[in-house]
Amino acid sequence: MTVLPGTPDLAVPDLEAVAARLVWFKPPAEALRNPWHFLAYFFAYGTPEDTRTIRRHVSDNTLREALDHAPPGIIDPRSWAYWNLILDRDPDTQPPTRRF
Repeated sequence: MTVLPGTPDLAVPDLEAVAARLVWFKPPAEALRNPWHFLAYFFAYGTPEDTRTIRRHVSDNTLREALDHAPPGIIDPRSWAYWNLILDRDPDTQPPTRRF
C-alpha cells in the first residue's frame, strides 16, 4: 500500500470494512491510501461502531492532525465542532474552505 508522505499507514484489515462503508465510491484499499481524506469521511459519517474501530488503530494526535489536513467540503460544521471538542481543540475553529 502506498501512503502519502507524512500520513499514517491505515493498512489494517478491520479498517477496510469502515472504508468500504464511509467512502463507498472507492475500493477500500484506495480509500485508505489517503488517510486525511478517509478520516474526513469518518469525522462526517462515522457511527459509534466506526469510532471504536478507528480509535483502536488511530491515536488522538493523528486524529487532530487529520482535522488539520482535512479536505474542504467533507466535514459538516456540526461534526467539525464535535470532533474539535472531543479532541481538546477549540470547537470554534473554522473548517477548511474551498478556494476558487
